[in-house]
Amino acid sequence: MDHNVYLLATDPNDPCRDIIHSRDTSLKVRVFCLNSDRFSADNNEIQLYGYAHDKLYAFETINITAEDALDVVGAIQWYAEYINYPEMEILPEDPRPGHHLAV
Repeated sequence: MDHNVYLLATDPNDPCRDIIHSRDTSLKVRVFCLNSDRFSADNNEIQLYGYAHDKLYAFETINITAEDALDVVGAIQWYAEYINYPEMEILPEDPRPGHHLAV
């Protein structure tokens, strides 16, 4: 498929707690605003990060499957467009001091 369609579930009590859903696959990505949310990475999931509008976002998959892993970046790019920040750089590691994972 050349173009995935994404949907967004929002939390009416927390404007920064969104979940991106792929309409055509089982991909789900939870969005966290690290400026205001606590975030602890799940070792079984994929995490990516990005800055937009002076906020640092964390994106973490929910029950990721191997066939959906390649679509994570596309979902984040869609979200960046949605929040009117298409130039968001997607980062592979948490850029906050002291939050890099030891490999």
